[in-house]
This record gives sequence, structure tokens and C-alpha cells, in this order.
Amino acid sequence: MKFKEYLKDKFYAIILTFLSVGIIYLIFKAFRIKTDIIFIGIIIFLICNFFILSIDYFRKKRFYSDFLSNIEELDKSYLVLETLDFPEFYEGKILYQALYEINKSYLENVNKINNSRRSFKEYVEMWIHEVKIPLASLVLTINNHQTEINPKIKSQIKRLEDYVDQVLYYVRSENAEKDYLIKKVDLGSIIKNIGLKNMDDLLENHIEFIVDKINTFVLSDSKWLEFVLGQIINNAIKYKRNIKNSYIKISVNEDKTKVVLTIEDNGIGIKESDIKQVFEKSFTGENGRVRSKSTGMGLYIAKNMCNKLGHKISLESIVNKYTKVYITFAKNDFYEIAK
Repeated sequence: MKFKEYLKDKFYAIILTFLSVGIIYLIFKAFRIKTDIIFIGIIIFLICNFFILSIDYFRKKRFYSDFLSNIEELDKSYLVLETLDFPEFYEGKILYQALYEINKSYLENVNKINNSRRSFKEYVEMWIHEVKIPLASLVLTINNHQTEINPKIKSQIKRLEDYVDQVLYYVRSENAEKDYLIKKVDLGSIIKNIGLKNMDDLLENHIEFIVDKINTFVLSDSKWLEFVLGQIINNAIKYKRNIKNSYIKISVNEDKTKVVLTIEDNGIGIKESDIKQVFEKSFTGENGRVRSKSTGMGLYIAKNMCNKLGHKISLESIVNKYTKVYITFAKNDFYEIAK
């Protein structure tokens, strides 16, 4: 709050003060009071008004300066009311009360939205679990009658399962902290599960699944990590090249501070201009136009989950050569309590 701006705001009050000085001067003259006494009275009057303005300015300046600086510093500016002292001047009290009412209304609306989202999330999760029952029954039926059922039907049911899982984990990722537990998990066991789950797709697409000997434990949630790795493997299968020696290779590098898991494939790769956006929501890029099956959600959900789990995920690729996805797990004794 600048003094110059404050004086501009008080322009009419200052004009009235000087008009008052002129009127006082004329009245005193009319009563034939000495000029020296008149000037002394006017000077005292002006000094008093100046002090009144100064006192008013400084107490308002303190309140409004705190108000503006706190808004800039806070990540959630709607909490600014909690950082302010109750003002002593009338205008400040009006503003304070207005902010209180606005904040109260905002929080009430946020609670309504959160309750609505929570109800919708619960409904979607319940619906997904209900859908999984007939899907599981169909998979069991297909496995028991493999020679009688067209492989394309099996493939489409597998896609349905993958999309249902994707929806489930997307919904859960919005409120992930209530659905995961960080502890030491066997990375080799998780990769083995993913290989078995995708075995039919790997065989059908003639992709060699190469896994280095992995005897590594990382700090993560096994269920969530399995889903993340599953999305990456599904992408590698989806974007394979029509060559004889297609492969997906998984390896681990470890040092004192971190474990880096690398998932490499020799598929169609990703254009350099698309790499920075592959983790964005619904982004499909050039490959999405080539392969119409792409939704652009798999890597977005994987990135979101890695962020919540405290892992780093990155990607590098060269078109028609390879794509490498790196997941970095930090070693942190803080999580030992969750073992």
C-alpha cells in the first residue's frame, strides 16, 4: 500500500480540509483576530489532520500489506484469512467479514464436490468389481475350451480386462493414499507375474520376453507397481514392429542410493517431438494415429501412480529402433517401519 495512492484515495477529504482552512481564515478575519494567531491556528489544524491521515494510513498499510503478501506466499490463497489479525478499522472489518463468508461458502462447496466425487468413485469401483465377475467367468470358460473358441474372442476379452483395470486404478489414483502400503517388495516376483499375465499376448505377437536375473527388493506397493509395469508391457506389445526378433527386455541396475528398472523393447518407437508429452493425460501422439487402439491414458496413470509412490519414471526412444522406460526406486530407511 503506497502513501501516494492512499492520498489519491483521500483526494476529496484533502480538498475539503483546505476549503475548511479557507472558511476558518475568513471567519477569524471577520472577528478581527490577528493574522499571526490565525496562521498558528491553521498550522495546528493542518498538523492535526496530517497526523490523523498518517495514523489511518499506517494501520491500514499494515493490514493490507500482510493481506497481499500472504496471498502471494500461500500455495492455497483461500486460506489467507487464517493468517490475518482481526483489523481495528471499519473498512478492514467489512473486508474480513466478507472474506470469512466467502471462505465458508467455498469450503461448503468443496465438501459437496468431494462428497459427490467420493460417491461416484465408490459406485465406479463397485461397478468394476461386478463387471470383473462375468469377465473372469468368460476367461475360465475360454481356458477350458481353447480349441473350440476363436482366439480373437480371447484377445478381445483380455483387452476388456485391461481397460476395466485401467479405469479402476485411475479412479483409485485420485485418492491413492488410502489404497497403498509402502513396504519391501520382490521386484523379480512382480515381473514374473506380469510375464505370466501377458503370456498369451506375447506368444501371439511372437515377442520374446527377456528378463535378467533379478533378486532385488524395492520400496513400493506390489499391487500398484504391478499395474504400472503392466501398462508399460502392454504398450510395448501394442507398438511392436513387424519383425522376426521382437523382444521386451527387463533389467535392473542398483547402487547405494537407488534401484533403476529398465524396460526396453524394439518396437516402432516414439517421435522425439512426442516424448515430452507421452505422460500427459489422453495424449496419443503420432503412434495414436498409426495404432487406433491407443487411449493415451496408460502412461498418464503410470506417471501419476509413480509420483504418489515416490518413484521416478522417464522414457527415451528412437523411431523404429527402441523405447526404454526407466523407473527409479529410491532407497530410504524411512519406509523400513512398513516392512
